[in-house]
Amino acid sequence: MKAYRLSVNLKLGLIVFAIAIAVTSLWYTNDLVQRLRQQETAIVRLWALALEQVPLAAQRASVNPHQNDFRLLESAFEESRSGSILSETYTREQIEGFRRAMSWARTMSPTSDLSFILDAFLEPNAFSIPAILVDSSLGQPTVWRNVDVGVQSVAELDSVLRVDSTRHKDILDKMDDMLREMATLHEPVQIVLSYPDMPLGSPSRLVQSMYYGESAIVQTLRWFPYIQLAFVALFVLVGYVGFSYIRRSEQSSLWVGMAKEAAHQLGTPISSLMGWLAVLRLEKNPSDAHVQAYNEIEQDIQRLTRVTRRFSDIGSLPRLVSQPLDLVIGGVAEYMRSRFPQQSGRVLLDVDIDSRIMVAVNAELFEWVIENLIKNALDALEGETGNISISARVEERRIIIDVSDTGKGIDRRNAKNVFRPGYSTKKRGWGLGLSLAHRIIHEYHGGKLTLLNSRLGVGTTFRIELPHVRVD
Repeated sequence: MKAYRLSVNLKLGLIVFAIAIAVTSLWYTNDLVQRLRQQETAIVRLWALALEQVPLAAQRASVNPHQNDFRLLESAFEESRSGSILSETYTREQIEGFRRAMSWARTMSPTSDLSFILDAFLEPNAFSIPAILVDSSLGQPTVWRNVDVGVQSVAELDSVLRVDSTRHKDILDKMDDMLREMATLHEPVQIVLSYPDMPLGSPSRLVQSMYYGESAIVQTLRWFPYIQLAFVALFVLVGYVGFSYIRRSEQSSLWVGMAKEAAHQLGTPISSLMGWLAVLRLEKNPSDAHVQAYNEIEQDIQRLTRVTRRFSDIGSLPRLVSQPLDLVIGGVAEYMRSRFPQQSGRVLLDVDIDSRIMVAVNAELFEWVIENLIKNALDALEGETGNISISARVEERRIIIDVSDTGKGIDRRNAKNVFRPGYSTKKRGWGLGLSLAHRIIHEYHGGKLTLLNSRLGVGTTFRIELPHVRVD
C-alpha cells in the first residue's frame, strides 16, 4: 500500500511540475507578446507621424527662407559695378561667378526635412508589421505594407483593374477582410494631413486611417505556449508511461521471485508428506476410516503439488492446450464443493457449461483463476446461504465465462481497485488473488478478466473472455 501511495505521489508530483512549467511559460510569453505589441504600436505611430509631416516639409521646401539675404547680395553686386569694397577685393570675373552661384542657390531647396522623412521612415520599410492606409475621402486603401494581396501599390491595382476586373474585386475584398481583422486587434491610428497654402476650393485638410496587425514574430509567440504545453504534455505522458512500466516491471519481478521461491519452499515438505503417506500405507489391514483419511491426504498432497506447479509457471510462458472447458472448471468446482465451510449457511455452486466448448488454456493456471473467483464469491456470502454460478458460452470467436454470486456486492467507489495488488476488504486478506487471476488471464492467455457488474446487497459478476482458438 505504501509503495502504491508513493507511486501515486510521484505521478502527481510529475504532473504538478509540468503544469507549473506550462503556466510559467504561458505567463512569460504573454508578457513578452504584450511588450512586442506596444513596441509595434509605437513604430506604427511613428510612421503615421512621418506621413503627417510630409506635406508640411514639402511646404517648407517650396519656399526659400533666405530671399531677403539674396536681395541684399544682389544690391551688393550692383554696387560693385560703381565701385565698392567688393570691386577692390575681387576681380570682375570673380564677382560674376558669385552672382551666378547666388542665382543657383536661390533655386535650391532650403531644407532636408522631406528627404530625411522619406529616406528614414517611409521608403525603406524597416519593419515587418502588416499595415494598410485608408483614405477617408476615397474610402479605400492607398498604401499597404507587408500585406500579401498580390500587388504592391495602387498603380499596380489600377493596372489589374484594366486587365481583370474580377481579380481587382477579389483583391479589394481580401483587403477589406484584413481591415476588419486588424480593427479587432488594434485601434486604427488617425493621420491628419494639412496643406496650408492650397489654392482656393481645394481641400486643405485630409484624414487617413492607419490599420495595422501583428508581425509574424508576435503571431508565432502566441502559439509558442501551446506548442510548449504540448511538449510538456508529451513529456508527462512519456514519463508517466515509463514510470508505470518500470513499476509494473518491478512488481512483475517481485511476483515472479516470490512465486518461484514459494514453489521451492513447498517442494521439500510435499516430498516429505508423500514419504510419510507411503509409510502410513504400509499398515496391514487398515480400517476404512484410515483408508479414507489416507485418500484425503493424498488428494491434498496432489493439490499442493498442483499449487507448486502453478507458482513455478508464474514468470514463464505456459503451454496452452486445447481441452474441454467443462472438465477444467468442473474439476475445480468439485474440489471446492467438498471444502465449503460446513458450519456456515448452505452454499450452492452451479456449473452450466456446454461440453462441446473447447478452450486453449494452461490447466494449472486457469484452475487457479477459477478457484480464486470461487473463493472470492464465497467470502462475499459471509457465511450466509447463497448461490454461486458459473456459466459459459461462445460469442463471435470469444469464449465468455461468467462467475456470479449473491453476496454483499462491491461498492462502486472500490470497483476500480479490485484488481490492484494489495487491495482487499477482508481483515486477513493479502489482496493478491484477483490481481494474480487478472495477470494469468491477461498476460498468459491473451484474454480479459473484468468486473461485469456489482450491486450492494444483490451480488457480483466477474467475466472472463478468452480467444476461441484451438492450440495443441
